[in-house]
Amino acid sequence: MEIIIYAVIAVVSVILGILASATFLRRSLERKSQQIIKDARNEAEVIKKEKILQAKEKFLQLKAEHEKHVSAKNSEIAVSENRIKQKESAVSQKLEEINKKLRDNDVLKEQLDQQIELSKRKQSELDKVYRQQLEQLQSMSGMSAEEAKEQLVETLREEAQTDAQSFVKDIMEEARLTASKEARKIVVQSIQRTATEVAIENSVSVFPIENDEIKGRVIGREGRNIRALEAATGVEIIVDDTPEAIILSGFDPVRREIARLSLHKLVTDGRIHPARIEEVVAKTKKQIDQEIMEIGKRTTIDLGIHNMHHELIRLVGKMKYRSSYGQNLLQHSKEVANLAATMASELGLNPKIAKRAALLHDIGKVPDNEPDLPHAILGMKLAEKYKEKPDVCNAIGSHHEEVEMDNLISPIIQVCDAISGARPGARREVVEAYIKRLNDLEELALSYPGVVKTYAIQAGRELRVIVGSDKITDKEAEQISYDLSKKIQTEMTYPGQIKITVIRETRAVAFAK
Repeated sequence: MEIIIYAVIAVVSVILGILASATFLRRSLERKSQQIIKDARNEAEVIKKEKILQAKEKFLQLKAEHEKHVSAKNSEIAVSENRIKQKESAVSQKLEEINKKLRDNDVLKEQLDQQIELSKRKQSELDKVYRQQLEQLQSMSGMSAEEAKEQLVETLREEAQTDAQSFVKDIMEEARLTASKEARKIVVQSIQRTATEVAIENSVSVFPIENDEIKGRVIGREGRNIRALEAATGVEIIVDDTPEAIILSGFDPVRREIARLSLHKLVTDGRIHPARIEEVVAKTKKQIDQEIMEIGKRTTIDLGIHNMHHELIRLVGKMKYRSSYGQNLLQHSKEVANLAATMASELGLNPKIAKRAALLHDIGKVPDNEPDLPHAILGMKLAEKYKEKPDVCNAIGSHHEEVEMDNLISPIIQVCDAISGARPGARREVVEAYIKRLNDLEELALSYPGVVKTYAIQAGRELRVIVGSDKITDKEAEQISYDLSKKIQTEMTYPGQIKITVIRETRAVAFAK
């Protein structure tokens, strides 16, 4: 029993201790929280005072800046007001001057009105005196004023006509005496001031080689390389006993140049076989086309000709590889251009138009497709197609009198063309006739269906005709050779005999990838 009482007392003591501890802890926490709140309030008060001080400082700074800005604006306004006052003063002064001038003008106007009134009175008096004198003259002469005026005009007209006829007659006589002399003087001066080269075309090019070993490689096994080169270029390759030289024979300078450059590339590279030959010839043809364009551009630049269509520039470049009666066509056109420009300047005409027309006057000789038209008419049509001026087109078309001349440039082009072609040694009729015969020979063969390419070689003694293997059979190739020989016999005139060789090849090409 006592144990239970002690236990209860102990439990009660523990509970009372716990309650006392809790009460003490609660009071301690309350004191700490009150202290924390007090510290927080103190800190907040300090922060508040700092922020108020910062705000006051910012306000004072902004106020100072604003006052400074306002002061600057006030200074600008003061300056502007001073400037405006000065301008107002100047305007007032000018206005005063204008008013003074207006007052002076009013005085002058009054004086002028008085003078005009006085003049009118004097003019009225003069008219009265004039009428009185006129009436006296009419009564004395028995003629009216209109009749006298007509008689005077008629007399003056007859005298003027007589003087004019005499003056025109004197001018015509003087022109007849001096025209021939002046024309010869202008032509001679133009020729003397125009220097030119004399270049005669030939039909043979010589390709130098180092030794006979290269000759053998050019010929190839059983002559296959030389045959492939001849078939690709249309030029006869002559390999004979001439030391260190291979002769390229052909009437077309473009073909000869392609053959020469191709042979040079093949010999330099060292790989000479039919496939390589065809590849090199194709690349060389593209190179020649580019060179033709460069020659045309360089020629127009040298002559000071601008804004010419690129197709006309290409045709000008092709002139280098064409000849007219043995005379290089480009050299001839440049010579005519320089002569025409000089002559046009002497006559007071536009030398640029004359030079342009002269350069293009033979452009009809070098188109890619050559229709059956005179070269002057074809050249005129090409110039019209590529938007050349009417004076230039007419000069091109009329330089052989196929069309009527309608401007002063046209006869100058005709005269200069004749001067250039008439120089001693400038042209050879035989070469032109020979080249025309070979061209006709190739065109005749090309008229057959299935014919791909034709080449006249060995000075026209052999005609090689290449036909498409997919279009022509071996039997038809033989027939073409026979028919062509008969047609040449009946339609053409030529010395000796012509050998017709029809070539038909079948190729199989594949690529390993």
